[in-house]
Order: sequence, then structure tokens, then C-alpha cells
Amino acid sequence: MAAVGYVNLDGNADQAIEFYSEALNAIEVKKVRFGDIPQDPNYPMPENELAMIMESSIEFAGGKIMMSDILPSMKGVTGELVKGNNILISLVMDDKQKLDEYFTNLSVGGYVIMPLSDTPWSSCFGILVDKFGVNWKFNSDADKFLDHVIANKQ
Repeated sequence: MAAVGYVNLDGNADQAIEFYSEALNAIEVKKVRFGDIPQDPNYPMPENELAMIMESSIEFAGGKIMMSDILPSMKGVTGELVKGNNILISLVMDDKQKLDEYFTNLSVGGYVIMPLSDTPWSSCFGILVDKFGVNWKFNSDADKFLDHVIANKQ
């Protein structure tokens, strides 16, 4: 399991990835754009959103941070991005039972933004805000997803 610092950005994740990669002497950088994965023809994404970063990771000196853009079309759900509320803790682990336990425990007194569910990018993914206002992201397959999409692009 890993607890990873996760930064949401307002359409400038590409620039942040480049900056942090250089500043932290990244060992490995992975990134996937929304347009890199199959789209639902019933819900087409605007062209400008397809180019945004869906998921990324920067590994450096034994650490890792992850980043993504918040889509303009999702701000009704996520709220406006404000500097200070754009950093969250991401729990990445294969043990879905433990992920569910942590999700349930951390949601007490807080609120669920997205319940744990199977998504195209993870077999167990969810987002919540705990009672202290800390944002949490849960993902059983973050590294597998990034590796799979990147390998299929090449």
C-alpha cells in the first residue's frame, strides 16, 4: 500500500508535471490524458478536455506524487478548484477489502463525493472528504492503469 500526495490542477497539469519532474529530478514520469482512453459516444467530452491530464505520477528519490486536471465539465460535482483545496491523500492498494474498510471509516462525519465503484480506470475507485475537510482518493489500480494505457499508446 502507498499513501500518495495527490494534486488536482485547473487545466495546467502538463506544466506542473514538467516543473515538478525537473525540480525533483524525477526517476520516472507517467501521464495519461482523458483522450487516451476510450470515450463513451453517448457522453462525448469537449475537445479541450480530451487533452487534459486524467492521471499522472512522478517518482523521485523513493517518493511519489500524482496529479490530474479537474475538468471544467466536472466542477459542478467537484466544486471550483481553490489553491489549498487541490491537494489530497490518495490510498493506492490492491486489497479492495482494506480499501473499503478505510473508505467506510474515513467517511464517518464527512461526505462521499464518489462511492467506491468499478470504473474504466480502476476496479475499485472512490473519493470522499473526511470530517476535517481532508480530501481522500481511493484506487486499487492506479499504477496498473497508467502502465496499461501508456503501453497501448506506443
